[in-house]
Amino acid sequence: MKVFRPLEHLPLEEYLALEAELVKSVDEPTLFTWIVSPTVIYGRHQVREQEVNEAYCSAHKVRVVQRKSGGGCVYADAGNLMVSCVSPSNHQSPTTNYQLSIINYQFFMRMLADALRQLGYEAVTTSHNDILVGGRKVVGTASYQTPTGTVVHACIAYDVDINAMEQALTPSEAKLQKHAVASVRQRVRNLRDIIDIGDISAFRIQLEEILTSKLYYTILPVSD
Repeated sequence: MKVFRPLEHLPLEEYLALEAELVKSVDEPTLFTWIVSPTVIYGRHQVREQEVNEAYCSAHKVRVVQRKSGGGCVYADAGNLMVSCVSPSNHQSPTTNYQLSIINYQFFMRMLADALRQLGYEAVTTSHNDILVGGRKVVGTASYQTPTGTVVHACIAYDVDINAMEQALTPSEAKLQKHAVASVRQRVRNLRDIIDIGDISAFRIQLEEILTSKLYYTILPVSD
């Protein structure tokens, strides 16, 4: 398992570009973590105007960036740890590569939840590709596939500014109702409020140590 540590304090677009470059040539699963300044990140199928409070983001210098992966809109700042895992494809068949990408995604979800449990959090995965602690979302994930590999990325709420998150995002009533909550605040919780490991750097170091010591990939045989 390779570990890639990019430069610190880059704009989100540059980290996403690093993912895109890695997936072109990666020869084994590669993990890297990163932290960004306040940014709203929305999925490739989402409509920006429906998900983002543009006036708030403009006034508070919150960047707004679209990613290649699907999934929902998230807010990230210096209290979030972003985790990416890039894996190569091992077959030429698009069908087989798609099946392998699902295996990699599910495996990474389980391993990330297990790493959080080793840190003391009672983390569980959901069918919506989230990780919850105490019934509230602490990790959102998304992925995308290319002919050469799969990218899975996660946004971990360790000490995020919940007030800013609530202002920057404009989820629909239908989305809130789906999760049986009235607001973003009721849906999301910071890990630091549950167990305080220290600042985001301390949390990052401990999580990286667990993932790099335990994370391995077993590619199951898949036929077309």
